[in-house]
Amino acid sequence: MTIEFDGRVAIITGAGGGLGKTYALELGRRGAKVVVNDLGGNPDGTGAAGGPADTTVEEIKAAGGEAVANYDSVATPEGGAAITQTALDAFGTVDIVINNAGILRDKSFLNQAVADIRAVIDVHLLGAFFVTQPAFKVMKEKGYGRLLFTASSAGVFGNFGQANYGAAKMGLVGLSNVLAIEGAKNNIRSNVIAPIARSRLTEDILGPLVEMVEPELVMPLSLYLVSEACELTHELFSVGGGKFSRVFIGESPGWFAGKGVQPTVEDIATHIDEIRAEGGYSVPGSANDDIRLLLEALG
Repeated sequence: MTIEFDGRVAIITGAGGGLGKTYALELGRRGAKVVVNDLGGNPDGTGAAGGPADTTVEEIKAAGGEAVANYDSVATPEGGAAITQTALDAFGTVDIVINNAGILRDKSFLNQAVADIRAVIDVHLLGAFFVTQPAFKVMKEKGYGRLLFTASSAGVFGNFGQANYGAAKMGLVGLSNVLAIEGAKNNIRSNVIAPIARSRLTEDILGPLVEMVEPELVMPLSLYLVSEACELTHELFSVGGGKFSRVFIGESPGWFAGKGVQPTVEDIATHIDEIRAEGGYSVPGSANDDIRLLLEALG
């Protein structure tokens, strides 16, 4: 199978470097028309410059592809709308959105100021809302779309000093899950990756590991997930260093107190190991599936 993107229009945020640039170059090489969004700011979100986006566009064009630059911030509704409008003005539609833009303001929880919390959530979580919503409208009308959100193991599993970042990243999992459900009947697929890759945000964090986690090793899964060949949706993957694996939220059979029974706190203490047991789990595909499991227990 050859995966091509001829005629598809892709928006990639944070595509001036790192993972985003890797995606943009390969999508352009495989026939997609690419909107390269990058504010060109510093790792903490301050500042702005057009150079990174322009450089990526120039490289795509030099390789024979089509691309345009966009310098809007994802962190405002106006910026998000302008990014989609750039795709519509340049190429007439949008088929793919890869939410990749991000910043870091790492501090231990008690040292995180309100500004640090808001800045990170604005870019990662609200930015994904603001960019995806206008694009989703276009996708729904045309009956096709592919969405990819960039989460992190810091959100899925936790990491010291990244409460703001982790909260925002796990929020993206919830956003993607809902869009996977809402977009299903319109052939819109939505998935999430939690990448481990070299970038200007991670070079000082990963230590020696950074030499083994180039962004090119994340790119193949990301492009597959936004391809027409991919029918997967509502899923989350860990990827890095050439390793690819599914991460999922499962629900164990747990302990059922009995229909009409009011359990006590002491009952919970007695059965906590049964409640926590991991065997025989289910993977709910929606909140309705979770309710169905309860109804089955209730008989």
